[in-house]
Amino acid sequence: MLVSGIQALRIAAEEGYALPAINYINMEHLTAIIAAAEELEAPIIIQTSQNAIDYAGFEYLRDLGVGAAERARVPVVLHLDHGKDLSLNVQCIRYGWTSVMMDASLLPFEENVSAVREVTRAAHCLDISVEAELGFIGGKEGDAANDPYTLPEDAKRFFEESGCDSLAVAVGTQHGLYKGEVKIDYQRIRDIKAAVGGRPLVLHGTSFVPLEMVAQAIDCGINKVNFDSELKMAGMKAIRSYLAENPDAYDLRKMNRPMMAAMKEVAMEKIRICKAEGKAWLK
Repeated sequence: MLVSGIQALRIAAEEGYALPAINYINMEHLTAIIAAAEELEAPIIIQTSQNAIDYAGFEYLRDLGVGAAERARVPVVLHLDHGKDLSLNVQCIRYGWTSVMMDASLLPFEENVSAVREVTRAAHCLDISVEAELGFIGGKEGDAANDPYTLPEDAKRFFEESGCDSLAVAVGTQHGLYKGEVKIDYQRIRDIKAAVGGRPLVLHGTSFVPLEMVAQAIDCGINKVNFDSELKMAGMKAIRSYLAENPDAYDLRKMNRPMMAAMKEVAMEKIRICKAEGKAWLK
């Protein structure tokens, strides 16, 4: 069930739902995510960030992701999240990822296009999708000096010149945990969607964004939504609760079980809000 990101994104865009894209850093995270997708018969994207690769190792995360996807009963895309350099993207392309992201969003427009175009030339030979980012999505990227939002005309030009398959757009969300009120520019999503001819758009920075706001963004044209921090925090809360009740515990398997259950519940919530439940086209 390891499938191409190109195929999964195309189906999601045609049918008007979003692919839930959830990061993993170890076996426990991945088991919870796949279990949630299988229970709800939903296609899923499992993601490895560059930070996760630096932490756990390229080969280890690759073996986990490819192995889990091949055994899954639902379509699974293995995606590189926020790959900042060409070499890592190429490494993922060569060793089993079915979707990558060349994130050159902090560079000037032309340099961003050039970096993404170089990756698409390699990826498309193997039917691997390429995601890019245009605009400024706050949080881990710092603070924007000027208007951070993605312009519809820029998004249209970016798709045409870079050849990317999906584009993460800046519409008001931010990476990490929110400081202040969440504001999403829904009309901007609609305008970008129209400008790019219905091609897949991606929403980053959805941690603790109210579910109804995520649902509305999907209705406006988002086809991939990234989730990470909420699952990690739910897992840590479950571990802390277990240790409070069992202060002498030392068996990691026993404390990992409630962690995995908590993460699975959050993953199921995100799958449902993306309207991906029951959308597994391969079973």
